[in-house]
This record gives sequence, C-alpha cells and structure tokens, in this order.
Amino acid sequence: MTQSGSELRRTLGVGDAVVIGLGSMVGAGIFAALGPAARAAGSGLLLGLAVAAVVAYCNAMSSARLAALYPASGGTYVYGRERLGAFWGYLAGWSFIVGKTASCAAMALTVGAYVWPGQAHAVAVGAVVALTAVNYGGMHKSARLTRVIVSVVLAVLASVVVVCLGSDASEAGRLDVGVSGGAGGVLQAAGLLFFAFAGYARIATLGEEVRDPARTIPRAIPTALGVALVVYAAVAVAVLSVLGPEGLGRASAPLADAVRTAGVPGLVPVVRVGAAVAALGSLLALILGVSRTTLAMARDGHLPGALAEVHPRFQVPHRAELAVGAVVAALAATVDVRGAIGFSSFGVLAYYAVANASAWTLSSAPAARLVPVVGLVGCVTLAFALPALSVVVGAAVLGVGVAAYGVRGWRRTA
Repeated sequence: MTQSGSELRRTLGVGDAVVIGLGSMVGAGIFAALGPAARAAGSGLLLGLAVAAVVAYCNAMSSARLAALYPASGGTYVYGRERLGAFWGYLAGWSFIVGKTASCAAMALTVGAYVWPGQAHAVAVGAVVALTAVNYGGMHKSARLTRVIVSVVLAVLASVVVVCLGSDASEAGRLDVGVSGGAGGVLQAAGLLFFAFAGYARIATLGEEVRDPARTIPRAIPTALGVALVVYAAVAVAVLSVLGPEGLGRASAPLADAVRTAGVPGLVPVVRVGAAVAALGSLLALILGVSRTTLAMARDGHLPGALAEVHPRFQVPHRAELAVGAVVAALAATVDVRGAIGFSSFGVLAYYAVANASAWTLSSAPAARLVPVVGLVGCVTLAFALPALSVVVGAAVLGVGVAAYGVRGWRRTA
C-alpha cells in the first residue's frame, strides 16, 4: 500500500530504535546529574538511582504496551487521548513539548559550554541549526548520526569506569549505601536522575516511523533502558569509589574530577569532548521527539495546522522541525535555561503519569495493572520531591496549558 503524503515513512528496525533511545538517555545527563543527586541524597545516591530505575522501568513497560497498540507519532499524547480523553492527551503533549523544549536549549548550551565556553550561546545556536538540518534530511540520517554519537559516548564512559576502578584512589568503603540525605533526599535524587532515563520515550514518539511497531517497540524500549541502567550504575559506582558522596556532591564536572583524582589528568579533555558529543546526541533526539509530538498535536488542531505537513521527499514533519529548531535556537541565544532542568523533570514526570494512567485502562486484571500503578505513584511522588521552585514553576506552566485548552474549548462552543 502506498503511503499518503501526510504519513511518515517506516524505516526504523529494532537496532535503530534502540540506538535512538540510547542517544536520548546516555547523553549529557550522566555527565552532570550525578553531582546534584549526590548533594541531595549523600550516601543514598545509589538508592536514588535504583528508585529512578524502578519508576523508569514501569514507565517503559507501560509505554511499550501502548506504543504497540497505537503506533503513531506523538507518544503519550496519542495514548492519553485514546484511553483517557482529549484533555489528558493534550496535557501530556503540552508537558512534553514545553519541558523538552527547555531541555533542548539546555543541551545546546551544554555543547557550547564544553566546546567554547566564551562563546557558549553562539555555539549553542550553531548546534541547533546543524542538527535541525540533519533531522530535516530524513530519519535514516538521524539514526546513523545517533549511532556514531552513542558509540563515542559509551567509549568515553567505559574509559572513565576503567580508570576510576583501576586506580589507587578507588575505595570500596565509599560505596557504603546509606541515607545520609534522608528519605526526602533519596527521592529528590531519584527525581533528578530520572531525567537521564527519560529518553526511551523518543522510541514511542517515533512510532509512525518504526517497521512492525507491534514487535519492534516492545523490544526496543526495555532493551535501551536496560543498557542505560547498566551504564549509569557502572559510572556511579566508579565515580563514587574515587570521590565519595561528599566529593561528588561538590564537583561541578563529576566525571572530569573523578579521572583527575584517579591520577589520569590526560583523560580530562577526552571527557570534555565526550560530554559535548553526548549533549549533541541528546539534542538530536530531543528535537526529533518534540517535533513528532508537535506534528501529532497539530493534526488534532491543538497547534497550528501548518505544522502537520510532511515533506513529500524526505517524509519528515519539516515545518514542525523548523518551528521547534527556531524556538530552541532563540532560547539558546538569549537565555540561560539550565535552571529550567528541574521544571523539565517535572514536565517529563507529568507526561509519564498520563502514560501509566493510560496503560492502567488496557486490562482489568490486577497483575496487568500492577506496573502502571507503581509507575503512576512513582511519577507523582518524584515530581513533588523535586526542589520547591521546580515544582512551583512546573505546576504554573502546566496551568497555563490547561487555561489555553479551556479557552480553545470555550471559543469552539461560543
């Protein structure tokens, strides 16, 4: 059957989907999130990582079940709309687009900070323009570039793990699991670390471009999540064994500080390059995901209809990609959005709360509902365990989206 001009081309197999998920997860977050998480949880950092992994697993399984049933671009926006109603789908889409647009700008600025600190904003804008152009050229080009980026980042992280665990500065006693930050600190660390796991949603949002989605997506999401968890655990253990929870909490660049303390300062520039490449990988995948959710919401009239157009040659939502790229470039040029990462985490957790609530409706069997319930409770708990400012700003921005939805509904009935 020939695809119509409004449909995207199915070109991604299991391997490509896993790579795109890894490109989103194994990104800049692991280079930066460990320090704030250690400050929050202290010696409970590894417990925080475990809690984040459990919540992420529940979200991943709920997303995989839904993506197999609804293999269309938009991810939880589509699931919420189909299972819970138009409002909940809209709320999920709004949470995703606003939160991830802030993340895009943050990743772009991370690239600038590592590549040329004195011209971070200019480099950030250049990175956004370049990656938007790559995405515009078609999904195969994006998948190939993501594969290269993931390979580089995994090689850098493996080097950090080997150097740290093999050094005389490594002490197993520093891995003593406790709760010096209290239960609240562990939960806040889990919320911050969850941000680094959230990339598997990119696989679901690309559902319309995956071959045999009923088989591919349920295999790709858990696989990508499992690989990311192994990588994060290995890096966390290695860095903790060298710096300890206190030293890790004080570090502004934890992985660079860890290899320096381990006695291999020559590896610091490599880590810096790895961080920049990782941020590029995250930015590439984020732009992909945001543009596909924008496409889905435009198709339903929640965003301007022009954003729903698919390029006749490249089979990508080119207007949505250009619009997202323009907004992110403007933010990267004018605003330091790193402080918005907490809000982004709040938005991502709200997005997954809708995903779990949607998955809960798929079956009435208690066993089938256990994972969605754990995921939903976990998302809500971690969202409100984030720093107070992040919770307030996140709730306010979601409120703006709800108000916009209400105004649009009122105009339709007026």
